[in-house]
Amino acid sequence: MNDRENVFGPGPTDRTVQRPTGEILTAPCNWRLLPPGDAALTRRVKAAGAHWVVQEKKGRKIFSLGVWAPQDTIERIQADLVEERSTPSYSARKLADSLRRSRVQVAYVDDFTEALRQYLNFAPQHAEMADRLAQAVADHATPVGSGTVARTKRIPIQQRAQAAVIAWLRHQTTAYDSMVIARVKGQRRETRRALAARSKELLNRYRAGETVASDCPLQRALQEVARS
Repeated sequence: MNDRENVFGPGPTDRTVQRPTGEILTAPCNWRLLPPGDAALTRRVKAAGAHWVVQEKKGRKIFSLGVWAPQDTIERIQADLVEERSTPSYSARKLADSLRRSRVQVAYVDDFTEALRQYLNFAPQHAEMADRLAQAVADHATPVGSGTVARTKRIPIQQRAQAAVIAWLRHQTTAYDSMVIARVKGQRRETRRALAARSKELLNRYRAGETVASDCPLQRALQEVARS
């Protein structure tokens, strides 16, 4: 059985899974469902032999519901991991990994914030506003696990910066979050495109060095961020 054949959707009852074809399978009586959450345990259980991966698609996202596998396999690997994780060498390695990830994260936040400033490119008289906006967007978009466009590696950082700014402005300076959008194919995309055009017009006013009223949507949004 290849990896794709090992992936199922949830079944209609607790111990069942469903193939993409609709076929329902019942887990063997000596199997149990290992819930998601421990990546090392899940990886080793899958590598150990027979298993079923259970996933559920919601919208465009796929969520793991766990892995069915023989109970004795899961318990054996769990015991091995407990022993391994209790050693001083494991603790030292975890600390080193944590420090490395922290350094990588700090460097990425710095690089992304600079990419935001370059995209904003406000006129000199609005430089302070650009710094505040770049910081606000970076604070929202760069945390690990945030699921924002800033965390993707599929597009260059300059494109991530532009998308992150437009997304932040959509949520912070427009009524997008409270809009009732018809469930018509393409309608949400069109709405977002129209709001993006408005956001870009606002950004261009700051790039051009225009005098902008103190109650403009961007300034109000940044004031809210400062108060939160």
